[in-house]
Amino acid sequence: MYYKFNGITQKLAGSSARTAYFPQGLKPGIPAEPAPLIFGGPTGVAAGHSSHTDATFMGRNTVRELQKLFQKPDGLPVHLKGGYADKLLYRITMVLALCGTVYSLVALYLAAQPQNKK
Repeated sequence: MYYKFNGITQKLAGSSARTAYFPQGLKPGIPAEPAPLIFGGPTGVAAGHSSHTDATFMGRNTVRELQKLFQKPDGLPVHLKGGYADKLLYRITMVLALCGTVYSLVALYLAAQPQNKK
């Protein structure tokens, strides 16, 4: 006997072999069409927003410049190669991590002290 989950009664119900092996929504033998590639292809302008009908790139590809920047052998770690903003964010993160560590150690110390009962 074959069983199939009934979505209405939320129980197993008897069924034929075909409906048990191919439940609702799944169909055998139908090949799925691959999704169209979206990376590196031209993007069209939305209809009605411009008089351009040609497909154009909406931005500039900066991967090569970023690869040159981050792979330059200058001895800096990769998280500091972005300049002043990266250094500032790194230092703020380190200060916050240090403050959190100190705060948690003080909280543990205070929690470990016995309470005075008067």
